[in-house]
Amino acid sequence: MEKNIHSYEISLPGCAEPIIFETGWKAKQANGSIWIKQGGTVVLVTAVAGKAPEAYQDFFPLTVNYIEKMYSVGKIPGGYVKRETKPSDRETLISRLIDRPLRPLFDDGFRNETQVVATVLSADSIGLPDILALNAASAALMISDIPFSMAVGGVRIGKLNGELIINPPVKLHEKLSMNIVVAGTKDAIAMVEAGMNGVTEDEVIEALEYGHEQIKKLVEVQERMAAEIGKPKMEYPDFSLPKDLVQEAYEKFSAAFKDAFDVKGKLESYEAIDKVKEEYLAYVLETRGEDEFEANKGIYKDIAKEVEKIVFRNSLVKTHKRADGRALDEIRPIDIEVGVLPMAHGSALFTRGETQALVVATLGSKNDSQTLESIEGVSNKSFMLQYNFPPFSVGEVGRIGAPGRREIGHGALAERALSAVVPNDSSFPYSVRVVSEILESNGSSSMATVCGGALSMMDAGLQITAPVAGVAMGLVMEEDGDYVVLTDIMGLEDHLGDMDFKVAGTETGITALQMDIKIKGLSKEILTKALAQAKEGRLFILNKYKEVLPEPRKDLNPNAPRVFTMNINPDKTGALIGPQGKNIKAIVEATGASIDILDGGIVNIFGKNQATIDNAVNMIEATIAEAVVGKTYTAKVKKVMEYGAFVEILPGLEGLLHVSQYAHERIPSIADYLKVGDKVDVMYMGKDRNGRMELSRKALLPKPEKAEK
Repeated sequence: MEKNIHSYEISLPGCAEPIIFETGWKAKQANGSIWIKQGGTVVLVTAVAGKAPEAYQDFFPLTVNYIEKMYSVGKIPGGYVKRETKPSDRETLISRLIDRPLRPLFDDGFRNETQVVATVLSADSIGLPDILALNAASAALMISDIPFSMAVGGVRIGKLNGELIINPPVKLHEKLSMNIVVAGTKDAIAMVEAGMNGVTEDEVIEALEYGHEQIKKLVEVQERMAAEIGKPKMEYPDFSLPKDLVQEAYEKFSAAFKDAFDVKGKLESYEAIDKVKEEYLAYVLETRGEDEFEANKGIYKDIAKEVEKIVFRNSLVKTHKRADGRALDEIRPIDIEVGVLPMAHGSALFTRGETQALVVATLGSKNDSQTLESIEGVSNKSFMLQYNFPPFSVGEVGRIGAPGRREIGHGALAERALSAVVPNDSSFPYSVRVVSEILESNGSSSMATVCGGALSMMDAGLQITAPVAGVAMGLVMEEDGDYVVLTDIMGLEDHLGDMDFKVAGTETGITALQMDIKIKGLSKEILTKALAQAKEGRLFILNKYKEVLPEPRKDLNPNAPRVFTMNINPDKTGALIGPQGKNIKAIVEATGASIDILDGGIVNIFGKNQATIDNAVNMIEATIAEAVVGKTYTAKVKKVMEYGAFVEILPGLEGLLHVSQYAHERIPSIADYLKVGDKVDVMYMGKDRNGRMELSRKALLPKPEKAEK
């Protein structure tokens, strides 16, 4: 069988292996498929579009699935079923990473259900496959007949020792001061996802510019592929809104929408806006008739939404007046309470306008860290942040269950923002779990989580290196290029605007970024302005901390576990653990302490109070103590045989009390004198030539006097 394979290759600076796009032979029944590889990593990405909907549909049903197969690294999945099951958090986050820059670039009126599937088939653990998957997803759409005509490229930018690195190898990731994933078109940046250790705004701009230079190269390859081997784009029913009907609705109802935006309060304003929409629908019913109205009710509802959007955007750009009356760079009123939960280790209630997050910090031992299994191997995570968004937070009724993609994504962003200031393992023996419960939401609950998370850890007495705050920036840009950048966007500005740019950091630098846009891309000018405005907002929020809790509490919360670190001879680690963990389990059970045994003989003991720790220390010292020749020990009988009894003189240290060493006189069986569980005093006599302990009870008894002749 003839194989019609098309191959395209590109090399990026600093990358040892080229990126190779292949198509034409594998997964041929998909609308578009790309077999992308670099070194030993291979990802198959397919794009498939279903049939057009029979009736008007007001949303584009796009699904992106990123899947890591464990066979890609020669492993069998753990667990009972031995197969890949539900997506891991990492797979969910990468699915979102691919989705975000692609979604705005499909044709506006296209509504066919579309699915992009990226499957990691081989992974060499040198570079992460997420970047390959992102580029291949765009390439698969470009060469397909799906109406997607603007290529997206993506790179990871790291910074190590002041040098920018494109797609740094995995082994360097923990050493990087900056780790940014950036995606964009040939003209502008479209998506940013980043974690960093307090870098400056100028460093971020420099990295994004350098990354965009490489993105242009990846886009050029995809455009060449589309021109040379791409399919003609399919015809599809155009579900974009009729411009004449939108114009009619705008002329008649724009003033009413403008008045509704001026209503104060989220729920009150939303109610006023909904009332205008209902008035418009009543107008359509009256002027068009019931048959026309019912046949196209979905279209008319979306026309009302479109007019709402136009009025909101025009008013904001032309008058610089926000719906709640704030200045463009003004942050909503902030209220901070700490220590709100009596039994928690640390807690904070952070309220900004109509967004409210209750964030709780809990400290535990390293045994409480999260074990993660991925294609990179098994690892442990000792800092965890989890985000919950119950339906009551937006005044709705809804299902409460496992976290969705949104909750996982928001939690990961907040975790990334705060992880940069959590003490490292060498100086901080705790695991930390931070949980954010969103009680009320009207804009950027993830950044409220960052603020509440920092404050809850400070309330717990956790000595973070610096307080962290976060703020969400927005953008409204008109077709003529006029725009405004908004600080601390609320829900309406996020929904009707063009950008959601979240920035978190300390007083001295940025720790996390996330940017999503609904337009084709952003210029350097807008990015620079947004970052500068975000810095002002971040510093404003950090100053609010100082009014309530300027620095971490000096002492740990009384409810938090105490820790004592002791050093033992590393050679004694095995004795402390015991066979199958017998000794350490016995200490934990007897004292109630939690014990972490680290490399180099470091032992961390966690307890609710000092007495718990002291008891554990005493038992550990007894367990690893060495027997002293000539010393008397009260031994416990563990097993009885005719020739002697096996006794334990110290925890985990057992020896044989031979029948001949029980008494001066000869006894036929030691079982006549001892049974399991008895205690008997013995003297340690040293070790015999075979290294076995010699124990004697006889040595403790007075020698019998010799009988007189």
